[in-house]
Parts: sequence; structure tokens; C-alpha cells
Amino acid sequence: MSLYITSLNSGSNGNCYYVGNEQEAVLIDAGLSRRQTEVRMQRLGLSLLNVKAIFISHEHSDHISGLSQLAYKYQLPVFITSTTLRKARLAHRDFRVLPFLGYEPIWIGELCVTPFPKEHDAHDPHSFLISYQGINVGVFTDIGVACEHVIHHFRQCHAVFLEANYDEDMLDRGRYPYFLKQRIRGGKGHLSNQQALALFQTHKPSFMSHILLSHLSKENNCPQLVRDLFMPHMADTELIVASRMIETPVYRISAMVNTLVSEN
Repeated sequence: MSLYITSLNSGSNGNCYYVGNEQEAVLIDAGLSRRQTEVRMQRLGLSLLNVKAIFISHEHSDHISGLSQLAYKYQLPVFITSTTLRKARLAHRDFRVLPFLGYEPIWIGELCVTPFPKEHDAHDPHSFLISYQGINVGVFTDIGVACEHVIHHFRQCHAVFLEANYDEDMLDRGRYPYFLKQRIRGGKGHLSNQQALALFQTHKPSFMSHILLSHLSKENNCPQLVRDLFMPHMADTELIVASRMIETPVYRISAMVNTLVSEN
């Protein structure tokens, strides 16, 4: 039994993560255009017909910009909190909307998706744990701090999409105005490389096989820099830095054997 995961895109220009088994899958967020979602999944050999639902973490445009067209074309139910739906101001809703509450598991076929609240400067933001046959995958991005909710679920994960948004020195030296720097590094902004590493070092379970560092800032981070920071601490966990320009390969996650199953 396995879960298959990929980041279709990760960054302020659009976020979309795929998690599924052989028969069914879910998308976490829909910040890519419908066309780009289709193209990238086709390149990976994944079928949108296997996708049974979309889960929305919060209302920011890089997480919902492709939602309406994608959900409408494929008639996918959209799981979203009532507050997020109201704040998202979607252009049209020719698709089924299903509200969720934190810590109430939702079954999509044999997949169990558990949303839980997180710290971010949105109105009702949530992260997600996707489970199947004892295998757990977490999608933990857009978090200002590794709160107790994040830590609790991180400890359960065989694989995780974990935000590593900015390098502290690059943010300090960068061109962003002071107020924006404070928003990013504040408790409801984003997780730094150093904060992500501290979470990994302190709370990584022994069985975590893959970590996909996600939502890297274009201005305030560098893929090689964060890779160099993490690599000395990885041991048996595979490190992937998710791109803001292209999909990652598909990774197979299981409780015993974990392998790369497709290339870009």
C-alpha cells in the first residue's frame, strides 16, 4: 500500500499539491491555472479523473486562482471553511462546496483528510494530514510558527510538504519594505529556513522518508542555500526542494519502501 505525492507548483505564484493512492487522489489548493494543472499532471502520468476533491487551505490568491475553472470542468467537490469561502469571493461557484471544521476527518474513498488550524494571516487557515492504510502525508505551508497543531501532526508523517519560505539574512538585506519584512517573519507570516530545520530536527519521526521543502520565496530564498542547510541533518530522509516553476517528480510513500516513480 502506498501514497503518491507531487508538488505541481509551490510558491507565491501558485500552490497545488497532489496526494493519492492507486484509485483516488485529492488536490490541496488550486493556485495554478486549470490548463497548467492539466499539463503538469499529464507530464507526470497522473489523471485528473482520479482526483476526487480539492481542499483549500485559505483564501489568498496563490491558493485559489485556478479553483473555479478546475472544479467546474471536472465537477470536483471543494472542501473549504465557510469563512474562507466568504473571504475568497470566487467569481462563480458552478461546483459543489462542502464546508469543513478543524480536526473533523473527511473520507474521500479510502483517503482520510484531517484539517487542522494553523497560524497565518488569513481569516480561517488550515493545514492538512492525508492518511491511507497507516501512511500519513502532511501539507504544512503558509505557517507563521510551528504551533502545537503543526508539531502534533508533523510527528505522524511519513512524508511532508514543509514550508521553508525565507532565509533570515536574505530577508534582512533584501529590498522589501520594513512592514512587509515584519509580516513575513511575524507569528502569522511564513516559516523561515531555520525555523523549518528546527522543526525537522526536533520533531521528525524515525519513519519520515521524504521532506519536500515548499513555498520558497523568489526574493528571499535560494534553493541551493536551503538544500545546503538541511543536507547535513537528513540521515535516511530524502530531501526535495519544490520548485515555484515546475512540478516535482512523483514520489511513492509507504511504511516500508519509498521510491521515485517518475521524472519531469
